[in-house]
Amino acid sequence: MHAVIRTGGKQYRVAAQDVIRIEKIAGEEGDAVLFDEVLAVGSELGAPLVSGASVAGRVIAQMRDDKIIVFKKKRRQNYRRKQGHRQARTIVRIEEILTGGKKPAAAKKSDAKAPEPKAEPKAEPKAEAPPKAKAEAPPKDAAPAFERPEGAPDDLKKLPGVGPATEKKLNALGLATYAQIAALTAEEIEAVDTALKLKGKIEADGWPSLAKELAQESQGDG
Repeated sequence: MHAVIRTGGKQYRVAAQDVIRIEKIAGEEGDAVLFDEVLAVGSELGAPLVSGASVAGRVIAQMRDDKIIVFKKKRRQNYRRKQGHRQARTIVRIEEILTGGKKPAAAKKSDAKAPEPKAEPKAEPKAEAPPKAKAEAPPKDAAPAFERPEGAPDDLKKLPGVGPATEKKLNALGLATYAQIAALTAEEIEAVDTALKLKGKIEADGWPSLAKELAQESQGDG
């Protein structure tokens, strides 16, 4: 099922698990967002909005577009002005398309967990809290571990936004070739993005598709 939403003066056709880049909205990475301006759900069209429909999503990253240079000049008046602009964007993953006034699953979960704070006064949970934080930290670094292939690594700096430092971090995870980047799954992309704090850059800049082209070019040269 798909829906058409309106935000930032623009319309977007979305479905569950879609990742969209929209005009900046308030929220930090991981925050839940709700779009209530739904123009259509499947074959149902709103007049202008579909009653009781909404779309739930989650903020993946806050970012800014590449700089646009605006240059103004007036002939014979010695007038020249050069300005740069980077449009702020928010990357959002669509989680649910809701109809009939239903609430997002995230809201239901939070309601169900509301009674749990009653157990906080006990001494035992407080003592167990620090070990949980320590236990959760290693998987973030260990999860995106890849088997580095034999042979010379590719020049990953050809990918958008990858410098020497980022290339070293990717190599440390076992990612050294274009073929590996092109074959990343959605879960692996999210794991690498989290481990290196790339703020959605892998999907936003299209690393997998570009890496596939670079891999084909390198094979052709070989």
